[in-house]
Amino acid sequence: MFRPSNGMSRRRLIKTGMAGILATGVSPLIFSKGAWAQEFCNNPTGATVTFGLNLPLTGAYAEEGADEQKAYELAIKHLNGEGDGGLINVLKPTALKGNGILGKKVEYVTSDSQTLSDVARAGATRMIERDGAIMITGGSSSGEAIAVQSLCQEMGVIFMAGLTHSNDTTGKDKRRYGFRHFFNAYQSGIGLGPVLGKEYGNERRAYHLTADYTWGWTQQESIKNATEALGWETVQTVLTPLGAGDFSQFLTPVLNSGADVLILNHYGNDMVNSLTQAVQFGMRDRQANGKNFEIVTPLISELMAKGAGENVKGIFGTSNWHWALQDEGSQAFTRSFGAAYGSPPSQAAHTAYVQALLYADAVERAGTFYPPEVIKALEGHEFDGMGNGPTLYRAEDHQCMKSVLVVRGNENPTSQFDVLNVVQEVSREDSTYDPAMFGGDLGPAEPAPLCT
Repeated sequence: MFRPSNGMSRRRLIKTGMAGILATGVSPLIFSKGAWAQEFCNNPTGATVTFGLNLPLTGAYAEEGADEQKAYELAIKHLNGEGDGGLINVLKPTALKGNGILGKKVEYVTSDSQTLSDVARAGATRMIERDGAIMITGGSSSGEAIAVQSLCQEMGVIFMAGLTHSNDTTGKDKRRYGFRHFFNAYQSGIGLGPVLGKEYGNERRAYHLTADYTWGWTQQESIKNATEALGWETVQTVLTPLGAGDFSQFLTPVLNSGADVLILNHYGNDMVNSLTQAVQFGMRDRQANGKNFEIVTPLISELMAKGAGENVKGIFGTSNWHWALQDEGSQAFTRSFGAAYGSPPSQAAHTAYVQALLYADAVERAGTFYPPEVIKALEGHEFDGMGNGPTLYRAEDHQCMKSVLVVRGNENPTSQFDVLNVVQEVSREDSTYDPAMFGGDLGPAEPAPLCT
């Protein structure tokens, strides 16, 4: 259920209450769990609990954000005991009962992040202070995710990241209050590199066009390292603004660069536009260095592939999940989502839905909404049944470790949704890396701040 704003600042109320306690000369036992359990940010004392959905409903990643919102709404219905229960029926182990969370009905508020980090942070602040959100989730940009994750650490509210693929999210910018289910750019390189070497050979010259923000930078670095390890030469790397729309000025130099592969480190509408325009420039029909010219999109979703149409055929990339997987969890989610919305879910929808359930399950296992205890329940938690095989929420960096998919644009689609084929599933073991690789410090979990 959508819960409208009550127009009251929880932050002001909490500060006023604490000031009153301190004025009595009685010092609260702020370092004991029992005392803080009554005072932590937005402790739900009524019959409901509120999720804050921070979604890019406008901007370059708006289509991903819209699919995420559908998934969150479906997850909330299932948590409240409505519908067919979805993945609650297949999560193993599970503490979920389909009666809300700890008996409280789940409601939600939303904010349009506009695919902009500062707007995302401001929206999350409003939902925490004004609407009493106990947990913030969403985002389809790593810039948004990192900004909101940092805010949630400051305010003592758990952030269950939606679609974020930068290495930095659970690397140098990781936070104790932030958790990521989605895979990262380094894992895309691990999965995609060997496939590109087998398909296109080891003597290639690559030209990168890259979204100019944290995801693009780490995606370029990861795929560049993976292809150079094959023997590929990197001819040029060029940064492009998010939401550029017209990429012609960036594509023209590629034609005379001596490159025979174009790597588009773009996502959302940017990838649809840059790929479509590259094909219009004749890049898929030309030869260079005695080889057929190729285009690679290291991260790709079903929504992007559908938007690119004919242009995506044969294009390689990686995905976090795919609706056509045959495991019990994937089939259950695809069935529930399809019945509700008339189309298969995207990878963005999948990770959004799963994050909502994982937070709720952690609260049930902890027996409290007190964030430090919920964090403990998530750290090192092993689970299955969510569509990615056996998965670990790694304690060291809050990165989910699971299988990664290498996909390719379907040459012979049977429907408008049959746009990507899974060509390889990279196991959790093969996509695992040392959590110290990308640095960062999670920071403390206790005591939880009071929305300050």
